[in-house]
Amino acid sequence: MREHAAGGEARIVPVNDVELCYETFGDSNRPVLLLIMGLGFQLVHWPDEFCRRLAEHGFFVVRFDNRDAGRSTHLPGATYSLADLAADTVGLLDALGASRAHLVGASMGGMIAQVTAALHPSRVLSLASLMSTTGRRGKGRTSPWLLRHLFSRGARTEQEAVERRVRLFGTIGSPGFEQDVDEIRRATALSFRRDPDHRGGRRRQYQAVRAAGDRTDQLARITAPTVVIHGTADRMCHHSGGEATAAAIRDARLLLIPGMGHDLPPGAWPTIIDAIVGNARRARS
Repeated sequence: MREHAAGGEARIVPVNDVELCYETFGDSNRPVLLLIMGLGFQLVHWPDEFCRRLAEHGFFVVRFDNRDAGRSTHLPGATYSLADLAADTVGLLDALGASRAHLVGASMGGMIAQVTAALHPSRVLSLASLMSTTGRRGKGRTSPWLLRHLFSRGARTEQEAVERRVRLFGTIGSPGFEQDVDEIRRATALSFRRDPDHRGGRRRQYQAVRAAGDRTDQLARITAPTVVIHGTADRMCHHSGGEATAAAIRDARLLLIPGMGHDLPPGAWPTIIDAIVGNARRARS
């Protein structure tokens, strides 16, 4: 019997040595589709409407806060690895009563999904890796200016946080699609209220990514049907990261979306959702 929350109601469950906050969309009797967010981001950064549209395709959609983000456990002074974050993912499936799931990860969340598929293949039905990379030097490179922005001093107020995030997505967002600035403002204000002092957690997550190094050989172990989705205009993670990911995973399909950056612009949702759903059907067949 799955423990779940209906229609976005937040729940917190113990997983391994932490507690994870999650929300769900859709029918709990459907196959689980687990959304894993990126570095320093929270479950609220998966837009509600995006989650609802995935649920309409017959999935029980689950989004959650990684450790050190949002309302999940924060771990000052701790160190951990991408394998630990992957173990959290599997532990959340256990808490949900789900033996297997379709995984969709964005940015660092893509790395977590990749590692989960490599280390826990029996738990993964399909894998969709969005705007992510393999960790190989020179692939998926990030502008040094953007790295400095990520680790600058924290915003003191909600309004400052919102203004910063709007400026950031003006830089890393999709030049080929219209931005939903109202959604950026809404999600940023909500994330600030959920976790106003998030810099420490973001740094620890970044350390886990750095410590993982090049995971190309590990990705070769993935057997789940895989689609790799990346924008050609991604300044946070160059599309060479997506190309390297697809090359590393056997039979992976690569989808490059012209004009998409390091975000989820509504105009690209039909293409992204079709790719995720089509890849999941490969697992069903």
